[in-house]
Amino acid sequence: MKDHDTHSDKSEAEIVDRIWELADDIDFCMFTTWDGERQRSRPLSARVKRDQHAIYFLVDEEGGKNWQIERFPYVSLAWSDTKGQKYVVISGRAEISNDRQKIEELWTAFDKAWWEDSSDPSIRLITVTPEEGELWDSPNRLVSTAKMLTTALTGAHTDMGEQAHARL
Repeated sequence: MKDHDTHSDKSEAEIVDRIWELADDIDFCMFTTWDGERQRSRPLSARVKRDQHAIYFLVDEEGGKNWQIERFPYVSLAWSDTKGQKYVVISGRAEISNDRQKIEELWTAFDKAWWEDSSDPSIRLITVTPEEGELWDSPNRLVSTAKMLTTALTGAHTDMGEQAHARL
């Protein structure tokens, strides 16, 4: 579903592919919840599994995000590759569980920074089911800077890359 904010020659399927690809490549995202009054964001490592139509996060059983998700399950995930000038936002419904099998499956050595091993009973799993995504896919920083300078000097509009929205 392309909307009026989409500036891309790609098909919707290509846009969806690129959203999933960038989310997987960039890894860490800002995970945003709602507490009933304000949005709350924190960086989390995403396990992007397109074939399962899910994005997973290992988190501790303690933390405000857990009760926020239980009460307000719609979340926003924002990835940023500032050097490559590539940005992705995915929104969807989140759920917290204690799925020990999935936690074991997703465990990596990197997780030892927070827990001793995957059997730690305080680990919880957040599963986000994506519904919508947006991307801003620009050329690298050098090209983007040159285009901005051209626009500033000439006043002529310069294509800064693709901006697209799609249902996931």
